[in-house]
Amino acid sequence: MGFLNAALPVELGGAGFGIEALCAILENISEVDASPAGIIFTQALSQKILMAAGAGKLAATLSASDTAVKASFVAFPVYVNPASTDTLPVAQNIGGDYALTGRIELLVLGNLARQAIVGARTGQGPDYSFFLVDLDGKGVEKSEPVFTLGLHACPAVDVTFQGARVQLIGEENAGPVYFEQVLPQMNAAAVSISSGILRGTYSEALAYAQRREQGGRPIVLWSEVAMMLADLSIKADVAAMCVCQSCRELEQKQIGYESRVCAAALHVSALACEATVDGVQVLGGYGYMKDYGQEKRYRDARMVQALLGSVPMKKLAMIRRLSEIGTNSI
Repeated sequence: MGFLNAALPVELGGAGFGIEALCAILENISEVDASPAGIIFTQALSQKILMAAGAGKLAATLSASDTAVKASFVAFPVYVNPASTDTLPVAQNIGGDYALTGRIELLVLGNLARQAIVGARTGQGPDYSFFLVDLDGKGVEKSEPVFTLGLHACPAVDVTFQGARVQLIGEENAGPVYFEQVLPQMNAAAVSISSGILRGTYSEALAYAQRREQGGRPIVLWSEVAMMLADLSIKADVAAMCVCQSCRELEQKQIGYESRVCAAALHVSALACEATVDGVQVLGGYGYMKDYGQEKRYRDARMVQALLGSVPMKKLAMIRRLSEIGTNSI
């Protein structure tokens, strides 16, 4: 379907979809299973970083299919904002070439991809650079897939680098600029995944409540169950509206749109975590069984909440951004 290259422009061999179409893809897929959406999200983030760094042709080359059925993945540590961690690897400049030493945890698609984009520091300052790494090259050691809480079909590995040769992407120490440039769009994409999980939770709960009978009538007619379903419906509708508004904010780009899209991502991910608890409860004991989708949605919602960094760090970054806007407007 071309979803793995949805974020690439047509001239680079991609589908040329805008952020609204990408969000629609992620939202609808996540209603059934958020793991494929996680794969598409990771691929889109990698491609957008490359394009932000002026390496669009490289993005097209890396993402080109090598067979009719297998696409070339590009791995990325999507559960961290490189600016908010003190454990980035170090890239040493040796005669114009860079050697990478250190460790990256939860490199998503690291066991499937040939290449990865990782952030690394080249000096003592807080800035970092992005590098392209050959995961099959010398000095690269990958762990077995890490068994995370959710998104099991979107695997991640821990990777250790010992003098691995890497390629600088864009300019040195410009990593924060590239990441902040793509962050609003990827926050909107994260909103859509959480929204899809919410909609799937409500649909599964409603369908079960309509066919499950207790006391001689479907449990959907019991007031407490009906109230839980109403709450799920409200949260799903609010999440869908947040997706639409996030796309509108990205299109209009009025002052402060970055913080508003980030706020939508934080709010909807929290709604999804709350809703999946009720989704499990509506199914009773079946809600905890893998035969049904609710227990998976419960786990996936919490993994999606960690995309692009932990919730506390995202909130701190947002309030700093708001403070800067307030100071500049005085």
